[in-house]
Amino acid sequence: MNALTAFVRSIGPRIALAAAVSLALGTLPAFAAGDDPVPAPKPTSSPGLAATAALLTNEGIARSNLGDWQGAEERYRAALRADRQIPEAWNGLGHALKMQRRYDAALLAYDEALKLRPSYPKALEYLGETYVAMGRLDDARKVLARLEKLDGQLAVRLANAIQGETSQTASW
Repeated sequence: MNALTAFVRSIGPRIALAAAVSLALGTLPAFAAGDDPVPAPKPTSSPGLAATAALLTNEGIARSNLGDWQGAEERYRAALRADRQIPEAWNGLGHALKMQRRYDAALLAYDEALKLRPSYPKALEYLGETYVAMGRLDDARKVLARLEKLDGQLAVRLANAIQGETSQTASW
């Protein structure tokens, strides 16, 4: 059985088709994890585990793109059991947890992603959005200051989330 067949069997043909179409068209829904698929790993001392981790991370991204947050969380956790050094898996896990309103756990996952890749724009955006959801606007603004240096488009999205929360609070 080749890797593609195994992938389709593991996530189901509907999810695989949606992921393939999303990737082919370069479109991701607004709720998507936002990471590109993890490339095949370079040969290491344990190439089987690295390949498994990359595949599981990509399955997590596909499930996130469909809004299956629990399924995404399961895939990201499985990827991290195989290889804890994949920042996309940590970021995706954080996003899946955030979407389930498990904010404290999401913060821990984003912290791990940013330890591995300190200038990871998507992880910073999601970290900031989690702070907004928690009402920690000062922390969100600190993250925004870091993000503005890396990715203007994501910084605008985070700034809008902060502004939306500020406006909502002011109207109470």
